Amino acid sequence: MSELLSLAAALIAGIMLGAFFFGGLWWTVRKGMASERVALWFIGSMLLRTGVVLLGFYFVLGDDWRRLVAGLLGFVAARLIVMRLTRSAAKPTPFAQDARHAP
Repeated sequence: MSELLSLAAALIAGIMLGAFFFGGLWWTVRKGMASERVALWFIGSMLLRTGVVLLGFYFVLGDDWRRLVAGLLGFVAARLIVMRLTRSAAKPTPFAQDARHAP
C-alpha cells in the first residue's frame, strides 16, 4: 500500500510540474508576443521552467524508476490538460484582428 501511495504522489507531482511547465509556456507566449523584448521573455521563461522541472524530477521523482515513470505520465497528462484548456481560451473570433498585421 505504501508503494501505491508513493506512485500516486509521484503522479500528482508530475501533473503539478507539467502544469507549471506548460501553463508557463502558454503564459509566456501570450505575454511575450506583446512585449518589446520577445527573445528575453522566451529565453528567460525557458530557463526558469526547465530548471524548475528538472529540479522537481531530480528531488521528487529521481531515486526510483517506477516513480519517475509515474511522474512522466503525470507530466504528459498535464500537457494534454493544458492544451485542452488553452485551446478553448485561444479560439479567435472571426472579427478579431491583430493591430500589428495588415488585413
